[in-house]
Amino acid sequence: MFLYKVLSTIIFYTLVPLYALIRIINGKGVHGWSEKFGFFKTPELSDKIIMFHGVSVGEVIALENLIKQTKVVFPDYDIVVTTGTKTGQDITKKKYSEVASFITYFPFDIAPCIKRFFDKVHPSVIMIAETEIWPVFAYKCKDLNIPLLTINGRISDSTYNLYKTFAKFFEHVFANYTRILTQSEEDNNKYISLGAPKDRTKVMKNLKFDVKKSDGVVEIGKGDSRLIIAGSTHGEENPVVIDTFAELKQEFSDIKLLIAPRHFNRVPEIKDLVKKYNLSYGLRSKEETFADKDVIILDTMGELSKMYSICDFAFIGGSFNKTGGHNPLEAVVYSKPAISGPSIHNFKDIYGILGKSNAGKVVKTQEELKEYMHKLLSDKEFYNKACKDCETVFESQQGALNVVIDNLKEII
Repeated sequence: MFLYKVLSTIIFYTLVPLYALIRIINGKGVHGWSEKFGFFKTPELSDKIIMFHGVSVGEVIALENLIKQTKVVFPDYDIVVTTGTKTGQDITKKKYSEVASFITYFPFDIAPCIKRFFDKVHPSVIMIAETEIWPVFAYKCKDLNIPLLTINGRISDSTYNLYKTFAKFFEHVFANYTRILTQSEEDNNKYISLGAPKDRTKVMKNLKFDVKKSDGVVEIGKGDSRLIIAGSTHGEENPVVIDTFAELKQEFSDIKLLIAPRHFNRVPEIKDLVKKYNLSYGLRSKEETFADKDVIILDTMGELSKMYSICDFAFIGGSFNKTGGHNPLEAVVYSKPAISGPSIHNFKDIYGILGKSNAGKVVKTQEELKEYMHKLLSDKEFYNKACKDCETVFESQQGALNVVIDNLKEII
């Protein structure tokens, strides 16, 4: 390991100027690099710290319920959250500013950077989400006697094939981990075959499925109409959704659309699109009932998640542009099938699970979207099976949060 530390440090400091220049030229910038080198100021922290790391948006979102529950169960501990990307950092500050005592970037996996990090932050336990494996960091945790856990662990087939070549090296790295908790039996076996200790590697299922249903009953006056929700739509998606709905409406007169734009400044353009198709509409902020309306525009904050409880199925926005999608489980938790466009990189693993049944469907084009919605509306047996699949997926995946909390109780 000494040789690895020396060589990796030399290579890093030799190549990092070029890497920084490439990022700047490509417009990615070097956000957070000062923190990644270990140069940051910390607030006053106690000597009891639980640290979470999620590299980017998907991992940060997956940690939400766990982080909040950890603070409830361990109120005397400060919460520190680190990320590896600017987008991850932005959403962490948005979601956890009230529960976390400190939010910063994870250090570069180079001995001097890690030393500076631990000189300022002294975690009682560290939990790293999903696929992040940092050898020097892991060894330093062992040296400092800090319990290190992988949680929600997963390894893709391509990553596994690469790591397999260096299995002997990873065997020594994994020896520094206190626990490795994986999403599935398949992931569990991959870690073990790479050298992870069998007695410390266990299946925990998937944190992302620990989604809670919203409290309260919602009423929008849809009556016996079937309701399609288009949730968290972005600008490019509104014409796609409304055009698709207008075509389906010609065949299925009993359907209504609730469209929830991600940003309310899109409401005027949605109104214009609806008028273009001679559809009637109402604003949630203005009207109590929509019995005589074709389209409901959700222009109020904090209501979308509970609206999924009364829909028949949902299109999840941010997926026909480069956003990477939004969380389909907000609909699936109510046993409502979810449909997405092709851009799903923030929730790729979730759609991988949902797509094994009819609980979730990824379509590539507007035409595919219309065809799949048509099948859900016209084939009652298929639709009922899709709803049942949603229930089955949740039953098979839930419980991960409690597994992590139980492991924390054993360790702390």
